[in-house]
Amino acid sequence: MKFLRNLGLIVLLLVCLILWIALPWPVLVAVAVLFALLIVLTRRGRQALSVTAVGLSTLRERLGSSAVIVIGIAGVVGVLVALLAMAEGYSQTLARTGSDDTAIVMRGASASEVMSVLERDSVVVIPQAPGIAKDAHGRPLASPEIVVAADLPLRHGHDGEEGSVQLRGVGDEAWAVRPEVKIVEGRTFKPGMRELLVGRGAQRQFAGLEPGKELKLGNQSWTVVGVFSADNALDSEIWADADVVADMYRRGGSRTAVTVRLTDARAFDTFKSALEADPRLKVDTSTTLDYFSKQSEQMTRILRVIGLVVGGIMAIGAIFGALNTMFAAVAARAREIATLRAIGFGGLPVVIAILLETMLLALIGGVAGGAIAWLVFNGYTASTLASGTTGQLSFALKVSPTLLWQGLKWALAIGFIGGLFPAARAARLPVTTALREL
Repeated sequence: MKFLRNLGLIVLLLVCLILWIALPWPVLVAVAVLFALLIVLTRRGRQALSVTAVGLSTLRERLGSSAVIVIGIAGVVGVLVALLAMAEGYSQTLARTGSDDTAIVMRGASASEVMSVLERDSVVVIPQAPGIAKDAHGRPLASPEIVVAADLPLRHGHDGEEGSVQLRGVGDEAWAVRPEVKIVEGRTFKPGMRELLVGRGAQRQFAGLEPGKELKLGNQSWTVVGVFSADNALDSEIWADADVVADMYRRGGSRTAVTVRLTDARAFDTFKSALEADPRLKVDTSTTLDYFSKQSEQMTRILRVIGLVVGGIMAIGAIFGALNTMFAAVAARAREIATLRAIGFGGLPVVIAILLETMLLALIGGVAGGAIAWLVFNGYTASTLASGTTGQLSFALKVSPTLLWQGLKWALAIGFIGGLFPAARAARLPVTTALREL
């Protein structure tokens, strides 16, 4: 019977912790305010504050053991926030690449641009669909492009180690469709020439991408003539003339996708419906925002799972550290706690006081861990590994306020568990037994 009762308490505790982690911050702030009011306005609450004050006054004597809780929880929060910042940065980088007023058209059932092939007839028909914005000369803002994977030596690789980069063949329309792309060094490529324009992210990852340098792509020599920046996933790409890329990879007049700028976001449905109704086409159409968001889903999910698993394992260690420390603190203060109970302090104020002390230490550790993660990792540049269909993507880790708040919630949860059982033991300790202890 006792086993079932303890098992039920553990299950209830786990459910409460899951709810704690999942609840939005306004609800948690409201709970904290309500708890503070109960502490201030009730007799037992004021007793708990008194016991807490006594406990905090002895922290200097227990500085070493208290530091175990702070440092352990700081490590958990720092690692958790850093790992989740990878997922956040990756997701935001891809999300910035798309928008609601641009659309991408690929062959039906294609998972990505690299896996798509649009024949020349389709490439000619797509820009004629309604809903596409036009330039000053009345030409549709549609950019037929070809995307292939190319191998280049890594900047920090060993023994000629190579990585995969996305080579995007574009025409003049690409600049009108993507106005965020700006040349920051050198110039753009000349049509018909084997010249490359490289993104800043690709330049950081691969060797030999400085303007003026020559490199081998396939069996041909290319010259780097400029560097561009877009502050999104395009920074990890290399651009060249679409016809030259198609000739080198023997693609003829085909392209992998057509990206268009719409008159506005509301024109997307009209544009998509027109392509679906055209019997000459078998294509999938989505906004670039939806496309790049879907591209990030799997990797973002993997990074978040890794962060939560690693953080969970470390949290278990921090909980045992907190339990050890607080059990020792309760044992050292047994006579003090018994004296308080003998003069009229109930068991509940003692429980609340020990929990408050532990959670205060946890809060300090959580703030320290979050601050370290923000100072060290916010803006830190990382890159993904290349796969068979996509190149390496360079992105910056993003330590957002949401992640810092999540780290604090984890810290407080660890503090709560670490203080709960020692607090319950202190409340159940017989007064006469405790008074006889040294």
